Amino acid sequence: MSKPNHRGRNEGPSQRQLRVAEEIRHTLAAVFAREEFRDPDLHDVRVTVTEVRASPDLKHVTAFVSALGKDLTKEQLAALKRVSPFLRREVAHAVRLKYAPDLHFQPDTALEYATHINEVMHRPEVARDLAPRKDGEE
Repeated sequence: MSKPNHRGRNEGPSQRQLRVAEEIRHTLAAVFAREEFRDPDLHDVRVTVTEVRASPDLKHVTAFVSALGKDLTKEQLAALKRVSPFLRREVAHAVRLKYAPDLHFQPDTALEYATHINEVMHRPEVARDLAPRKDGEE
């Protein structure tokens, strides 16, 4: 997603990518809040858009989504793919771009990862290593 700069190093997303991605996130969140879907797999599912990443040419957008309080099932992710033309049209009307971006949906696993890290940090062998040492101890 990042492009090499004049020295050949990769840099992060451009300011425009970040701005457009945030606008798309707000648009998708508003559409999900209105629950305008006719897909039965998305009925009574509260979808949360946690992050949106845009490609450098702004033609592809990846939205990281989760259900409120639980993970999305494979059926629900497939349903999001089925309703993506509707969502793309909503994004195209709300965000003024030359091209309407293709929307791709990925499950957000950040909460799972944070929970895993928290569990690891509270293990006795890790907690022992993190405890402050007294003078003279090794």
